Amino acid sequence: MYSFAQREDTTVVDEPLYAHYLVNTDARYYHPGAYEVIADQDCDGQQVINHVVFGEYETPVVFFKHMTHHLVELDLEFLKDTVNIILTRDPADMLSSFVNQIENPTLEDTGYKQQLQLKEYLEYHKLPVLVVDSKEILINPKQKLTELCEFAGILFDENMLEWKAGARKEDGIWAKHWYHNVHTSTGFQPYKPKTEPFPEKLEGLLKECEGFYSMLL
Repeated sequence: MYSFAQREDTTVVDEPLYAHYLVNTDARYYHPGAYEVIADQDCDGQQVINHVVFGEYETPVVFFKHMTHHLVELDLEFLKDTVNIILTRDPADMLSSFVNQIENPTLEDTGYKQQLQLKEYLEYHKLPVLVVDSKEILINPKQKLTELCEFAGILFDENMLEWKAGARKEDGIWAKHWYHNVHTSTGFQPYKPKTEPFPEKLEGLLKECEGFYSMLL
């Protein structure tokens, strides 16, 4: 999202379906700042699709950062009119960070199962979909972003490779809980495997996530 925000031809929108997800699941009871999000956003997912996803923008490109587990209780037909890219991450890396915000995550919380289901849905309906592993972007940002832009039918912009440290105006109200690392970044940092011990209590969940992750890739 921060990368696309550097493009002059692009508007970025941060997780517009977060409140919809919270009011339709038990996640509102354990997500940090959940009720603040619910008060800040439209909680009707279909209205968000109608007026935010398909709203009017001054730029020719609009980038929506969604989470697959936010797509609950929704008709996914709207995806036929969007360019769909699934960004995924090695579960071992993701879970060891995720547990800092969500103490006892479930498979549904992680989004891996939903990522695979979304890919299968798009393929079934013969809709183009690109799966990108975040590790590949960190290893070669320019190459992977160029491929991603080509898939989306837009030109790569060198400005996408770096940004100023700190928060952005587009950040969701939840940024104070989730965006500590990105606020200190100024670009894509070289990939480094995590060295701290993996949380033992998440080993069962890790195996579940790895199954969906491997099928997704």
